[in-house]
Amino acid sequence: MIAPELLAFFRRRVRVDEDAADLLSECLLTAWRRRAAIPVGDEQARMWVYGVAGNTVRNWARSNQRHHRLADRLRQQLRIASVPPQLDEVRAAISRLPTDQAELIRLVHWEGFSVIDAATVLGVSESTARGRYQRARHTLSDDPTLNALRPAAAKADPLRDAR
Repeated sequence: MIAPELLAFFRRRVRVDEDAADLLSECLLTAWRRRAAIPVGDEQARMWVYGVAGNTVRNWARSNQRHHRLADRLRQQLRIASVPPQLDEVRAAISRLPTDQAELIRLVHWEGFSVIDAATVLGVSESTARGRYQRARHTLSDDPTLNALRPAAAKADPLRDAR
């Protein structure tokens, strides 16, 4: 059977055994799909399968390189557009709310839902959502951490500003 030989082939070329197993699977699938092209004769068939294995490794390496380049580019963009420093304080203030109020605040201020739409998302009545929303806003308006984030001249909404 050629599978153990191919697995060893892949294990010598990649660092992670799971990647070698994935490569073996991909190689065997490709060979099966192209089974009509397999040459007659054991040695020719073996060489053909090793050619498929080599192509499989090269394709995997190119794909990995693309993946890493894209991930690096995304990390760079995230560094440039980093989260405002006050977001941690806003998150902390929201996390001090009861869970149902906190999620309502997140849905309305961060996800852009209306209170009525957020009620639907949460599976509560509109009146329940309105009451929870008002209690949450009142609690947050009294939060000293959030009050410290507000500019003195303007009473900005720290929940919206921290998006």
